[in-house]
Amino acid sequence: MTSTPTVRPDGALAPPVAAPSSGAAPAARRGSRWIDDYDPEDPAFWASPQGRPVARRNLAWSVLAENIGFSVWQMFSIATAVLASIGYGFTSDQLFWLVATAGLVGAIMRVPYTFMPALVGGRNWTVVSAALLLIPVTLLTVAATTDRPYWFWVLTAITCGVGGGNFASSMANISFFYPDKEKGFALGLNAAGGNIGVAIIQLVGPLAVTAGAIAVVGGGTGATEGGEARYVQNVALIWVPFIVLAAVGAWFFMDNLTGAKANVADQAAIARRKQTWVMSFLYIGAFGSFIGFSGAFPLVLANEFAADTYRYAFLGPLVGSLSRPFGGWLADRVGGAKVTVVTFVGQALAIGSAILFLRAESFGGFLASFLVLFAIVGMTNGSTYRMIPIIYRAEAAASFPDEAPAQVLYRARRDTAAAVGIISAVGALGAVFIPRTVSESYGATGGVETALLSFCGFYIACVAVTWSVYLRRGTLMQRAGV
Repeated sequence: MTSTPTVRPDGALAPPVAAPSSGAAPAARRGSRWIDDYDPEDPAFWASPQGRPVARRNLAWSVLAENIGFSVWQMFSIATAVLASIGYGFTSDQLFWLVATAGLVGAIMRVPYTFMPALVGGRNWTVVSAALLLIPVTLLTVAATTDRPYWFWVLTAITCGVGGGNFASSMANISFFYPDKEKGFALGLNAAGGNIGVAIIQLVGPLAVTAGAIAVVGGGTGATEGGEARYVQNVALIWVPFIVLAAVGAWFFMDNLTGAKANVADQAAIARRKQTWVMSFLYIGAFGSFIGFSGAFPLVLANEFAADTYRYAFLGPLVGSLSRPFGGWLADRVGGAKVTVVTFVGQALAIGSAILFLRAESFGGFLASFLVLFAIVGMTNGSTYRMIPIIYRAEAAASFPDEAPAQVLYRARRDTAAAVGIISAVGALGAVFIPRTVSESYGATGGVETALLSFCGFYIACVAVTWSVYLRRGTLMQRAGV
């Protein structure tokens, strides 16, 4: 059985204390869905029916709940594009603010959500967080079917943010179920499964708004210039049965682990570390680009080209989600920083290509450039996420050279878990920065090119930071092979 270091009152790590051996014996439970004795690092336990099968079952339901959370979080990416296409009455700036508001709240919610599985149980929180998604779904249905003022739409966007927090709690929960040797793949699958939720809402949403049969509540929100009715409430209504399925499934098939512990002090301490903020900056260019462009892309297409071109927006987050695991796989083989510096160069080049096709008024070229951008951004997501544990392992080894390897590894895991909550929350602020930058560009110039040029400059800055901190010869991180 793997031993676990403990922390003495003075803050130092005490020698590891062996936990009782689990072997292949059934996991002890407290209550109906609590597991008291769960050690995935023990090969015998992991191979038993209480090991890998339990982890896979919890992962499956976690992916479902997280996937729906992403879809609900990004409902306004489609709702706003539809409102623009029917001339609902909101200005372009107001529509971009709705997208940005949902993004901001989702980013903020990631911090408290990180702790919830350890505080109340992963299964319990998955049930609660899934059920909470019914709030924004209900409010958007009301807003789209009744004459509500703009502030009510903003309130609805705020509640959509609860879907953004689901990623943090899901990742934190699943990390406790898998051994280190399989954790990377499990978390990558969990993340990709959630990210695809953005593509799903942008694929299904435009189809749903044309289907009057789904609009069991209210009538059409408006009509296109051709007189076709649009049912914006359907963007929300289609998720009701799946939300119920996720909540009920989590209640009956997921588990809580008593061994999962939250430490707010660790989270606060990690915020004072330089590497936490360097990686947070880079993660804005990675995940922030994915979620920010996902939110803004439908409106950009509708503004720059034909009103119904937002229907193709789903292709971006789809390829970005599918390419994420490849970025992590490549980082495992050649190094996360090396992959990251190349992908940031690729992101800048893809933006440059999009600008050229925008000037040529080529929808096909512009769309293709953004699909390449999304694919590269997905790879950057995977490579940057892979860098985080190596960074904190290198810092732990350098700061405590006399400690036993087990204690150093424990410090690294603890610091990584704390840092991920902050890094993922800051990175998600791209869901605010990108829509607002695009909106300001439209307000100042009437087009999106100025915003695209600023994004290109930001990616060049990311290249410089990645090289300077992680690849420059002689630095600790370069020697550690980050």
